[in-house]
Amino acid sequence: MRQTALIVLVVIVLVLGATTGWYWWTEWRFQQSTDDAYVQSDITVISPKIEGYIKEVRVEENQRVAAGEVLIVVDDRDFAAKVTQAEAAVETQEAIVATYASRLGSQQAMIDQAAATVQSADADLNRAQLDYKRYTSLVTSDFASRQRFETAQADSRKAEAALGKARAALVAEQSQLAVLGSQKREEEARLAQARAGLQLSKNDLDNTVIRAPVGGIVGNRAGRVGQYVKPGTQLLSLVPLPYVYVTANFKETQLTHMRPGQSAEISVDAYPGQPLTGRIESFAPASGAQFSLLPPDNATGNFTKIVQRVPVRIAIPAEGPLAQLLRPGLSVNVTVDTRAEPAPAITGAQAAEPGAARR
Repeated sequence: MRQTALIVLVVIVLVLGATTGWYWWTEWRFQQSTDDAYVQSDITVISPKIEGYIKEVRVEENQRVAAGEVLIVVDDRDFAAKVTQAEAAVETQEAIVATYASRLGSQQAMIDQAAATVQSADADLNRAQLDYKRYTSLVTSDFASRQRFETAQADSRKAEAALGKARAALVAEQSQLAVLGSQKREEEARLAQARAGLQLSKNDLDNTVIRAPVGGIVGNRAGRVGQYVKPGTQLLSLVPLPYVYVTANFKETQLTHMRPGQSAEISVDAYPGQPLTGRIESFAPASGAQFSLLPPDNATGNFTKIVQRVPVRIAIPAEGPLAQLLRPGLSVNVTVDTRAEPAPAITGAQAAEPGAARR
């Protein structure tokens, strides 16, 4: 009996060993698993762009909101006053620019007047020069008095001086036109600056109403009525459920045959017995250690080789049985079948949108 039992035991062990070896050779050696995996989402942290006191908080913890919905309102009285002040500054600059436009028109009229004076002086000079030539001939022949000749000569010189004066006045008026043009452009630049200041004031006034950039669930709400906030203060977070994904940290030795598009079986610790099927979407550009606060420097001190882990992003169907139940931070187990040929990654309504937080 003992010999028979021993033979049966040996046969059973051999069968189990053969079965295990066969499964390892055909199945298990192609399965890469890790329990260092978690559900994640592109969480959006809501912060104000301006500083002030919170006037209203219109959402509650764990409330679902749509994109564009008002979350928090900051007291806007100071910002409304700044808008009024900026509008007054714009009106003042517009009036100054209009004044310079009017002065340019007047200056052009003065230039035209000076040009007419130049033409008149030029005509007087021509007449005086003709008289001077005529009396020069007459005085030589004693047909005109010396006094009349000298008067004609003086008139010619006076007309020549008057023409020079008129031309100088014309140049001065033209130079004044250029000066006024430069001043007008300077005031126009100030007007543009005032309008930009008005737009900035309006932007600040609009930013007193904080809206949801994406749809999701409100979480980690820290903003309270009466709280003084500054730009960058974290008021709440928006989790774009059900658009979540899994980040699995595989050992570097497990990545040999992994490729984007391969299927992955996901087991959620919170919901045992309800596995999900996802697909590898992408690999991190570096190991997790490289993105740590203090990356390791193996060129100094003693060296100990440590197997590194690389984050692998896995897309999850957005309309599965656990679509509304998964939450970022939940622990999962991921198993990837490296035999499978890479298939197109899950997109659209079938998968968690990878750019949910960037919409």
